[in-house]
Amino acid sequence: MSSEAKRVVVWGTGVVGSMVIAEIVRSPAFELVGVGVSNPAKVGRDAGEICGLDPVGVLATDSVEELVALRPDALVHYGPTAQHADDNIRVIGAFLRAGIDVCSTAMTPWVWPGMTQTPAAWIDPITAACEEGGASCFTTGIDPGFANDLFPLTLMGLCGEVRSVRASELLDYTDYEGDYEDEMGIGRPPEFTALLEIPELLIMAWGATVPMIAHAAGIELDDITTTWEKWVTPTERTTAKGVVAAGNVAAIRFTINGIYGGREVISLEHVNRIGLDAAPDWPAGSQDDVYRVDITGSPSISQETSFRFTDGSGRSPAVAGCLATGLRALNAVPAVNALPAGWVTALDLPLVPGVGTIR
Repeated sequence: MSSEAKRVVVWGTGVVGSMVIAEIVRSPAFELVGVGVSNPAKVGRDAGEICGLDPVGVLATDSVEELVALRPDALVHYGPTAQHADDNIRVIGAFLRAGIDVCSTAMTPWVWPGMTQTPAAWIDPITAACEEGGASCFTTGIDPGFANDLFPLTLMGLCGEVRSVRASELLDYTDYEGDYEDEMGIGRPPEFTALLEIPELLIMAWGATVPMIAHAAGIELDDITTTWEKWVTPTERTTAKGVVAAGNVAAIRFTINGIYGGREVISLEHVNRIGLDAAPDWPAGSQDDVYRVDITGSPSISQETSFRFTDGSGRSPAVAGCLATGLRALNAVPAVNALPAGWVTALDLPLVPGVGTIR
């Protein structure tokens, strides 16, 4: 790989994009050459000002054409979720058709684009754009993403036999400001059916790494199943987004399970709580807010990973995880640049050690 700084355009200045821009401007490995935004109120403002930094000399724009014309080495895309698929495809497709690689955290079904549950309308335009421009598209996240692809797959490589592998997200959402009411039903009455409670939607939205792990292990799953549980709080609970009233859902637990040979061999599990004392009988980590991998095999392996800020800022572990997610996409840019055109998954990447992080 070249030792020259990679010229990148960042799309999105929300929580993740803003934190990543702050890292880019002090990194010797990357140069920020453009910033894209969807909010008209941010257009024309210095990207540093938008992100709470000193001015960086890069003005935000909503013009995809202007950003493509900068000819960056990559677009690092922190756009909205797959609920805004058309806009994500519009922006990402334009860069790919121009021959510019893309590393993104937006469309989580793209973590494993071969998943049969993903609509063709979300896959075919990007496949065509990669072919037209000779560019590559890599999507990651934390979950779905590296917490349940990179972590378990790396540990599986230390085993002679794996009888089962489970990757769990065990988080307190008290300080989390992302969307979870309609999506997960947290804060809603127990009779409310959350979007992700629908098995087909849950598998498509968050289950991509189940068939990825199966493919990496050389097996073809018989089926993918789901489970969903709710815990109702007897008392009101205050969150960063308001109050969860007594009698409403304050914790959810779900699994997405890969079935092979009549048994669950791959499981993704989420336990998301409002308050560490919620759903006390459900799994928890040995410390608060962790991602955990449990392998039963030869040997059996357990690993917990936590994300924290130790800079005195008081920012939550959930926000630290968001920063790690954004930096996984950024740090992958040199490796993605070196790969052939087309879809890129975690299975295609070499070790991404974080060039320029020690300084």
